[in-house]
Amino acid sequence: MTDLPGGMPPATRDLAGYGRDLPDPRWPGGARLAVSFVVNVEEGAELSLGSGDEHNEAVPESRQLVEGHPDPCMETHFAYGSRVGLWRVLDLLERFGVAATFSCCGRAVAVTPALAAAPAAAGHEVSAHGWRWEMQAGMPEAVERAVIARTVAVLTEAAGTRPLGWHTKSAPSLNTRRLLLEEGGFLYDSDAYDDDLPRLHGASHVILPYSFDTNDMRFAPGQGFVQAEDFSRYCIGAFDWLLREGMTQPRMMSIGLHLRTIGKPGRIRGLELLLEHVTRSPGVWIARRVDIARHWRTLTGVAV
Repeated sequence: MTDLPGGMPPATRDLAGYGRDLPDPRWPGGARLAVSFVVNVEEGAELSLGSGDEHNEAVPESRQLVEGHPDPCMETHFAYGSRVGLWRVLDLLERFGVAATFSCCGRAVAVTPALAAAPAAAGHEVSAHGWRWEMQAGMPEAVERAVIARTVAVLTEAAGTRPLGWHTKSAPSLNTRRLLLEEGGFLYDSDAYDDDLPRLHGASHVILPYSFDTNDMRFAPGQGFVQAEDFSRYCIGAFDWLLREGMTQPRMMSIGLHLRTIGKPGRIRGLELLLEHVTRSPGVWIARRVDIARHWRTLTGVAV
């Protein structure tokens, strides 16, 4: 028999999900849609020879890799988020009374504790986004275990409470979720992009799917967003559709933000327009991810 691409065995992962047999999330107040704003905090965690890393970052705004020397251009692009974007985003969230999840890289907070301390003081959740801004696929297990522990320690010290959520940049390793469970203390992770509702992993760990499309990362060159209104129009379109579906089946929506991206003066208007639309819409529960995870655990009979 001729070998088939991908071999003979069927896929072992769950590709079907809930199908049409969707659970009723019973969001608080009878909400039709739970909305989670996630602010990714990565400034100072990007790869940098100046920080002792093996090479420099090569991501937007400047798509070029400086090899063999520190890259002040890239470093200052990231630094805009911690120097300016943090405060602009915090002020806007406060104006609309929106509580968000600040998903923080440990090294970013170690360099600039205010990146976690200021959001925590304002009532936002501080969750974990790895140590460095890097994927963990293929990372040796002992290294990954140390990464998780160090990130937890630094965020706990800066925020005053330990992080209860985890999200890996890009791809986690095959060990990540197991290591989160073994480390203890985590209620959820967001290392999934495959649904509009949470689900349980094992007896009590919640998986809260995240999104790369309703996300300001698409302001990167060639990714689709140019004007501030591109971001708000796309996110409002997704929000309105999910809210309409929520008339018969409530859903969840994640909106991804980055301090150095949406925090720019030419882009922040997009977030303002989105917040105006979301906060005046009835039937919406705007919640931190930890609150959604706790609700899901209670809904499924897991002690919080």
